[in-house]
Amino acid sequence: MPEPDAPLTVPAYTADQVRAAERPLLEAGEPLMRRAAAALAGVVQELIDEELDERPEGDVRVLVLAGSGDNGGDALFAASALQRAEVHVLSTGSRVHEEGLATALAEGAELVDLASVRDAEPVYDLVLDGILGIGAGIGGSDLGLRGLARDAVETLLPAVRDAGTRVIAVDLPSGLQPDDGSTGDDTVLPASVTVTFGAVKAGLARGRGPELAGDVVLVDLGLGDGLADDPAVAEASVSRIIEG
Repeated sequence: MPEPDAPLTVPAYTADQVRAAERPLLEAGEPLMRRAAAALAGVVQELIDEELDERPEGDVRVLVLAGSGDNGGDALFAASALQRAEVHVLSTGSRVHEEGLATALAEGAELVDLASVRDAEPVYDLVLDGILGIGAGIGGSDLGLRGLARDAVETLLPAVRDAGTRVIAVDLPSGLQPDDGSTGDDTVLPASVTVTFGAVKAGLARGRGPELAGDVVLVDLGLGDGLADDPAVAEASVSRIIEG
């Protein structure tokens, strides 16, 4: 991965502010998911290449945790573009982004179940956390992960904490409230890198956000006009800004 520059300070916004800024672009037909996924894939590929520099034999093992929402779609489309990687996909929600999954499978990804993840040997090198997005904890909903998503995170936490598995969070770590940075409990995958789209969510700079997000990479999707007259609610530190 390229040597990091000095951190940049940027404004951070609430989930509602980001959604409102995205709306005109989506209504105009802008393929924001595809643009976000392409930028995400670039960051993940850097980490794959970094792993290969250290041990050039074999492929890097990548697990995609794909939730029901747009974050799952972002993760799946990104997975389809990865090179020199053995990509497994675990669907953690009640549904999956069908086009994203079909695209990933067509490019060689393999759909796996939780038992396969538990038995994985060697452990995964990278985990792409696309379980939850900015809808987490909005409107009073429970922050804690449930069901298969919770089981998957509990299964992976020892490898993340002890065995060097690195996590790339899609937009924000799943289970982190996007506005205040709170969590329901400790069943959250701490990220090495968070790739956040459009604007930094305030929760990445508040509460447990800095502890769980790792290095934050901001993908510029052209939301500047939509946010120009909207006051930021916090300031955040990002390692770099890339075009999406």
